[in-house]
Amino acid sequence: MNILLIGGTGTISMAITRQLAAEGHRLYLLNRGSRSAELPGNVQILRCDINDEDAVTAALGDLQFDAVGEFIGFVPAQIERDIRLFRGRTRQYLYISSASAYQKPPVSPVITESTPLVNPYWQYSRDKIACEELLLREFRENGFPVTIVRPSHTYDERSVPLGVHGSKGSFAVIRRILEGKPVIIHGDGTSLWTITHNSDFAKGYCGLIGNVHAIGQAFHITSDESVTWNQIYQIIADALGKPLHAVHIPSDFLADVSDYDLTGSLIGDKANSVIFDNSKLKAAVPGFTATVRADQGIRQTIAHILAHPELQQEDPEFDAWCDRVIAAYQKTKEALSHA
Repeated sequence: MNILLIGGTGTISMAITRQLAAEGHRLYLLNRGSRSAELPGNVQILRCDINDEDAVTAALGDLQFDAVGEFIGFVPAQIERDIRLFRGRTRQYLYISSASAYQKPPVSPVITESTPLVNPYWQYSRDKIACEELLLREFRENGFPVTIVRPSHTYDERSVPLGVHGSKGSFAVIRRILEGKPVIIHGDGTSLWTITHNSDFAKGYCGLIGNVHAIGQAFHITSDESVTWNQIYQIIADALGKPLHAVHIPSDFLADVSDYDLTGSLIGDKANSVIFDNSKLKAAVPGFTATVRADQGIRQTIAHILAHPELQQEDPEFDAWCDRVIAAYQKTKEALSHA
């Protein structure tokens, strides 16, 4: 098949790029050239900015596609642009939305594709919902061949999954554990969460490409394994061979004192227990199974990060924020206990 990926080198999309290339498809990536050195040799790069419609039109020429995958569309204006660019040029348009769009707080921890889409806590999620609504309207009214895909917490070899981290990724937390410093876990750490390795996500996504049962439909793609945040952080510490010194702090407290957008990412997402029902995906993609367990994937990621110094990005601002928040929270607890 002729397949175009918009982006194609991110956490989710790189695994998809690798799988599609291995399967022998004629694969094009439209992006600005980041991580090109890591790409398979049989991938063709259309190097331009997707936001420059004239440049994209020129780069596409008379190319026609069996599928176009959009990984970097976040607001409706970007989706309107894509509809202009790809109407009549592709048999399928796969849009990456987000499982954070599902109702928060959830009425039930079991999430299916029919769970309502409403998230009053995170603008990112509301924008994704608006993009979905636009695409489904185009499908109903004009036959635009959309498939909506909702990832949850998907990770790769470059970053471990965390609940609380700074703007520079996960290494600052890894370093704190290595140095024996306390790390923040939101809530009491017992809420259930689902983390999905990007290689598993790619299996489900690639199974939807060219799939007639996927047109006009929405699917989430996740692991079937649920783990607590305490377990996730303990796995990280075990992989590092260090004890875990966890400090549990309420999510709303963290959101109120944060220098980061923890209202959205915690209250509107990670602070909630969720269990994903992947029955719809498995009916459309028979044989789909996520095979990378949380402990296996995290150990692989830790090994990769420790072996690649370029991934060990320092974040002194986040480190200092953790120290301040932990000290203030513990001081407050001590003061109240002696009141």
